[in-house]
Amino acid sequence: QITPIFATTDTNYELYVQTLSGFRVWRDGVEVESAEWKREKSLHLFQFLVTMRQQTARMHKEQIIDYLWPEVDTDIGNQNFKVALHALNKVLEPKRKPRSDPRFVQRHDLTYSLNMDSIWIDSDSFEKSVIAGNQAIAENNIQAATQYYQNALALYQGDYLPERRYEDWSSAERERLQILALGMMTILADLVVDVSPLESIRLTQRVLSIDPIWEDAYRTQMRAYLAQGNRPMAIRTYQQCEEALERELGISPLPETQKLFQQITGIGQK
Repeated sequence: QITPIFATTDTNYELYVQTLSGFRVWRDGVEVESAEWKREKSLHLFQFLVTMRQQTARMHKEQIIDYLWPEVDTDIGNQNFKVALHALNKVLEPKRKPRSDPRFVQRHDLTYSLNMDSIWIDSDSFEKSVIAGNQAIAENNIQAATQYYQNALALYQGDYLPERRYEDWSSAERERLQILALGMMTILADLVVDVSPLESIRLTQRVLSIDPIWEDAYRTQMRAYLAQGNRPMAIRTYQQCEEALERELGISPLPETQKLFQQITGIGQK
């Protein structure tokens, strides 16, 4: 069965790919077991094509070889690619008829791309939910924004392709999605701060565990503790913000953060 992480509206795909918090693939509703990949090269190739779909519609074979096997000569690189592609197509389409064109990995002369009409990828769905939430905020539709952000939160279980953490070709996408997630979680925490301060604290703690100098999260967390009537923890949160910014950047909190602290403590007020 398809894992619950997939929204019920996304049921029209043949291939489902999870990239956030760990790489998993479902083919016709059944998860592809790790033993089916057989060759690590085929797994790397698929992860690479999934990642590069954001940057370019098609990748030339030589570019792919340069990224995945930069240390080998041309003949070995071509052989590696041929073997990896054959194994990948075998995994994705085990019942494909001989000499028929692959459905998922499409070839155009010497360039390759994924058929995104047939492939659902969690990071795409995550990003669409964040964008929809941002649009709802712009339209002042707080209820819709909250729902979109909660959908995005359900999808963002962790970093993009953690298995490829040390591969240069995956780092930009990992960073981009992480920043998107941190911003989304901080906005969502702000939206629910009055109705669910505990959830707001949980979200901001998650943000700060990833990026301890995300200052917006500290302000929202201070307000969440105030909503709980926990003034000492609101003050402690400001102190943690002050310490982190000094330690990491050698700077003080922003004036708006200092102003909130003064409102909590009564410092500077008549």
